Amino acid sequence: MAQQCIFCRIGKGEIPSTFLHRDDRCFVIRDLHPMAPVHLLVIPQRHVTVLMGSSEEDEALLGHLVAVAGEAAKKEGVAESGYRLIVNQGEHAGQEVAHLHVHVLGGRRLKAMA
Repeated sequence: MAQQCIFCRIGKGEIPSTFLHRDDRCFVIRDLHPMAPVHLLVIPQRHVTVLMGSSEEDEALLGHLVAVAGEAAKKEGVAESGYRLIVNQGEHAGQEVAHLHVHVLGGRRLKAMA
């Protein structure tokens, strides 16, 4: 499945994209269908599909994704005014690509979540 994954293909350079950040563990791109003025995706290089059942290695990766998301929010100028991090897991949560990723939303007042 990883070979068909759009995020894996972007990470490998098979699909052109503008990287706002890239390291050996993850990369950051803009969402093609933004839900806020700033809408970034922090995507692990390694194909990870779910949070549940994560290994210790995955825990380190998840921490790195959150740290990179915070740095990306700073670079985009939304760290001080506030931003939201979202991880959708599964179809009912609205996950459209079966590759773990963190959404960074900001740039305007976001509605409270129930």
